[in-house]
Amino acid sequence: MAARPLPDMLYAASEMFQDLDMPQPTAFGLPSDQGGKDLGIFLPIANGGWILSSTTPAIDGSYEHNRRVALLAEAIGLDFIMSMAKFRGYGGVTEHWRSSLDSLVLMSALAAQTERVKIWTTFHTLLQNPAVAAKMIATLDQVSHGRAGLNVVPGAYRGEFEQMGAWPCDLDHDQRYDLSTEWVRAVKRLWTEPSVTQHGRYFTLDDCQSEPKPVQKPRPFLVAAGMSERGMRFTVEETDAIFIGGRDDDELREVGLRAKAMARAAGRALRTYALLILVIEDSDAAADATLARFRTGFDEEAFCGMLRSYGMIDAEACRENAFTARARSGIMAPHAAGTPETITRRMIQLMEDAALDGMMLIFPDYEAGLRRFGACILPPLRAHFTHVGGAS
Repeated sequence: MAARPLPDMLYAASEMFQDLDMPQPTAFGLPSDQGGKDLGIFLPIANGGWILSSTTPAIDGSYEHNRRVALLAEAIGLDFIMSMAKFRGYGGVTEHWRSSLDSLVLMSALAAQTERVKIWTTFHTLLQNPAVAAKMIATLDQVSHGRAGLNVVPGAYRGEFEQMGAWPCDLDHDQRYDLSTEWVRAVKRLWTEPSVTQHGRYFTLDDCQSEPKPVQKPRPFLVAAGMSERGMRFTVEETDAIFIGGRDDDELREVGLRAKAMARAAGRALRTYALLILVIEDSDAAADATLARFRTGFDEEAFCGMLRSYGMIDAEACRENAFTARARSGIMAPHAAGTPETITRRMIQLMEDAALDGMMLIFPDYEAGLRRFGACILPPLRAHFTHVGGAS
């Protein structure tokens, strides 16, 4: 199928990425520091994983399971592990995500269990005071010997926030990003300055001190996932990477190039990452059959619970987004299914066509999937991107 034409500015941006004077990313000990591809996993910290179905392999979201998965990810040579922060499940026959571990506590435990892989946790800016958050992440950075990172979420989960009286009804979508901007700037200052005084609209710090400082210099890694105009501007200005998505390959490419163009205009380098579920089988036909089996168990009630929680058909956006549209099949993220060779080709195609700097991976069965990925897919991926000039 022919690709849809992209706006002229995005084509121009694509050409500009080849310029030698393009802003260089801050070094965090990742392959993308030198043009490689960062590969990691979205940890299964909640029951049910990332497929809304009763016919998938069982995922209980336990600490012991996540410990085994984290150690496997490190053993096969992945670059990072990341966990979400979730406070209410979706219901349905599967009771999807009813049980979920705390993101920071889990990642602190896994930091002590691992030695090399980056440790990225998630905070909701509506729930944590920035001074408290700064100390928590600095502590995680010390426990991990300088491997901590933070996924910053401005808050779009009205259903689960309302249950604890934490949803600010007086703030709209863009104002939540204004709050998050103030929040993350306070955190950055507390990581680097001996004392911070900051009187903002949402947070007040008076001679606020936070010790110890993070081990990493200049600071821990920051990532976010805002794809609205305001959300992308927040991510470009305040973080090191953005998670992007799209309804199809063309939209993924368009979103990624737009983010990079905005970053370049701001004099910054921004990494772009995408999520991908991998269904690895001995044949492409077997992978198609596995997907069909997952779809037969689609938990429609849990899907409706997801809509209520996330507000993904919401008045602010006025349209269903790519995540929700995809989840109607039961699969909550883009997927690649087939033999190891098929999946390797697909991952290379996506990363090259959309100019991605990396991917965060999900598996229906994490332990079996990681073993096969490490043996059959990761080596040719690393070889390919090293050959084309990256430091993967």
